[in-house]
Amino acid sequence: MHPSSGELGVLHAGRASEARTPVLLLHGGGSDSAAVSWYRLIEPLAADREVWGLDLPGFGSSIDLEPVGGPDAMADVVAEALDALGVGRAAVLGVSMGGDVALSLALHHTPRVAGLGLIGSGGLAPRVGSRATHLAAWLASRLPDPLLLPAGRLANRFARHALHAMVADPASLPDAVVDEFVRLARHPRGALGYARYNQATLARDRLTNDRTEAVQRIAVPALLFHGADDPMVDPEGSRRAARRMPRATLVEPSGCGHWAQLEAHDEFLAASRALLTEVDAAEAAGG
Repeated sequence: MHPSSGELGVLHAGRASEARTPVLLLHGGGSDSAAVSWYRLIEPLAADREVWGLDLPGFGSSIDLEPVGGPDAMADVVAEALDALGVGRAAVLGVSMGGDVALSLALHHTPRVAGLGLIGSGGLAPRVGSRATHLAAWLASRLPDPLLLPAGRLANRFARHALHAMVADPASLPDAVVDEFVRLARHPRGALGYARYNQATLARDRLTNDRTEAVQRIAVPALLFHGADDPMVDPEGSRRAARRMPRATLVEPSGCGHWAQLEAHDEFLAASRALLTEVDAAEAAGG
């Protein structure tokens, strides 16, 4: 697949069906990829429809491509990728940073999105944690590349241990997922894609990608799935968004951290299938 950003890596499963809306899966930031975030879910979701898992520029199997920056630029790439795949409309599911990209796609490429699934989504908060935490994150993002990228690579060497700060129970993650996450973290370009995303979204005193006031315009069926004990992204952002979106369902699995679709696999699969049933019915009725 060759959008303007270069040849993107994709996962593919299932068969196209006139009665079933295709699904596009978007991974999170850091050392994430389609194979990490969607390892356990792409086949079950593809039981009755076509499913695509996309690696954004600078991540996963697209790690050698130049990152494009923030969520709006990534959403433009996703729209081009849908064209290249021959997919007109899709239910778009995104994790963390991928949720931010999915939000941008729904707001700026509205006809492409038939349904929306946001898992621990970015793009729904005014800043990163406290004001002091946000300022520290902004200062780190302003470091020049000769300092920023080696620091990121050094931090990524401890990726296996960092999982304890991301999920409530690291033992709930499949070994293959953890191994691939660590492999990507230790890649020479493993810190670049997420660094560019942070540089694009972090202003000194706020996040530039906060969509809270805009989500009321998203009228398609939506699922907000957010671990109740997420230590990285405050669930309150998903709660606020669910109250504003006209067709949103909020699910907060207990005892669950940031990778909720992996930690609460069965609950997420049930919730996403319910979303897709609603999307299929809406599409059959003309939206």
